[in-house]
Amino acid sequence: MSDSQNMSDEVRARLRAIPSVNELLAEWPVVKAAGETGDAVVHAAVTAELDEERAAIRAGADPRSKRELASAIEWRAHRSALPSLRPAVNATGVVIHTNLGRAPLAESAAKAVAEVARGYSTLEYSVGTCSRGSRKEHAAQLIRSLTGAEDALVVNNNAAAVLLVLDTFCKGGEVIVSRGELVEIGGSFRIPEVMEKSGARLREVGATNRCHLHDYAAAINEDTRALMRVHTSNYRIVGFHSAVPLPDLAALAREHGLPVIEDLGSGSFMDFSSVGLPNEPPVPEVVAGGADVVTFSGDKVLGGPQCGLIVGSRERIEALKKNPLTRALRCDKLTMAALEATRFLSKKKSGTPTSTAAPKQMSCRRVRPNSTLDFTLVRSLGMVT
Repeated sequence: MSDSQNMSDEVRARLRAIPSVNELLAEWPVVKAAGETGDAVVHAAVTAELDEERAAIRAGADPRSKRELASAIEWRAHRSALPSLRPAVNATGVVIHTNLGRAPLAESAAKAVAEVARGYSTLEYSVGTCSRGSRKEHAAQLIRSLTGAEDALVVNNNAAAVLLVLDTFCKGGEVIVSRGELVEIGGSFRIPEVMEKSGARLREVGATNRCHLHDYAAAINEDTRALMRVHTSNYRIVGFHSAVPLPDLAALAREHGLPVIEDLGSGSFMDFSSVGLPNEPPVPEVVAGGADVVTFSGDKVLGGPQCGLIVGSRERIEALKKNPLTRALRCDKLTMAALEATRFLSKKKSGTPTSTAAPKQMSCRRVRPNSTLDFTLVRSLGMVT
């Protein structure tokens, strides 16, 4: 009899010696795991562990005892029962980290979410009239007062805000954008692709590093629906570079009866240069600068929940509210509760984001702006957003 035949017989014997499913289910660690995680989770763990045991034996490994298998099944069951979304330590130096859940909520915002989550709420009910209300009004008044805009609308993120704006005002026509502002955001999600999905056509003007007012003016035609600016929040062009100031672009748009759309993305409500950090365009200044519609992220600007905020003229916002796409992009009660609480905090602090760090502490940390600055450094994860 050959060595290979002898080895095969030995492997077969080891495989036959593996405890049965019923035997393993009767072991105390497995019984305990079933009580803590549920029968379905334990059965899946038993199957997976036995599959691994057979593969290891065929590869020449020594078989494990019944007790060892039972302990491994218990560990696997508890591991698989853990939620995939759970707390993490952000030690990257990037405060609003998209991979790590973006902004930590302020304590009052988290409390507001919990209170709304555990029962009924006035999400679409007007206490004043004792009749059906609108979720669109939650936090809208505070957003208007913070930005100086006539009206505001909340959707589920800034990409949704841009999509809704383009679909409402630019579908079937052209949108003029500087070539140097055709940004790519997280997950290879690009502005031109959002525009294409909205049904609008992109009209690039200028060069990558320089764009002038006459570039916009020369591109305007009967198919033009809007002039658009996109804030390049995740990169900078330095050196031989120029861009058209918003007031100049707004004046050109008014001459032709066109709106100016500003995709601010991040931005801020305070001047970060006072604490030694790079400054971001303040939302109120962009509104005052002549933009008809401005979109930005609620989490990146105020350290609140992930959402997209749209502010602008009353006429423009009203048109957005009537778009059927608004219903598909609307926020739920938890987001609304967190946003309203965060906005209220910001209003109390005269327009500054919620922060537990003093300016001296802020200036010595290499972090990006637009944050609550509530984080603890433990170890580097080697990640950037």
